[in-house]
Amino acid sequence: MEARRLFRLDNEVLAFRFTATVSDRAGGAPQERLSSHDRLEMWLGAVGLGVPHVSPAELEGAIELREAIYRAGLAVSLAQRPDPLDAAVLNRAAAAGRARPALDENGLAVWNLSEAAPVPDALGVLAADAVQVLGGPDRDRIKACEGPGCAGLFLDTSRGASRRWCSMNTCGNRVKKARLANK
Repeated sequence: MEARRLFRLDNEVLAFRFTATVSDRAGGAPQERLSSHDRLEMWLGAVGLGVPHVSPAELEGAIELREAIYRAGLAVSLAQRPDPLDAAVLNRAAAAGRARPALDENGLAVWNLSEAAPVPDALGVLAADAVQVLGGPDRDRIKACEGPGCAGLFLDTSRGASRRWCSMNTCGNRVKKARLANK
């Protein structure tokens, strides 16, 4: 199955794209997209962090990291401090990663992961991205999507900071279609 059909890859923030591997968070029946190590391998490859193999323990660690990012992001979106336990998960994963950014032969940015620990390196990239966004100067622009059932995190970069949906192509479009149907 193609990664673009299975996963939402349209979020500008890599760490929030990772949290979107669970959909319908606010709908009462969240849909887990990382249901196997193969799926995590597929997602990592789709975002430029390809790894050769993910173990069951690494999948469990990835899901723990993803949920810590989501809870911390949700707290920040509500102008609250992230739970210290979630911050510890983020900090530990960020410190464990040894990935190095590089330019490829086409001059595009890529991540070089170590052969010895590619999954911790990839998770370290995700955790470092989360730390930068959650603790950076734009932290007051982090929001949770108002789309029905979504609650996905996004960074509102609109001029008036009035964006309401994680993506206009998905949640925003659904809301507009529902409005038209009710008229």
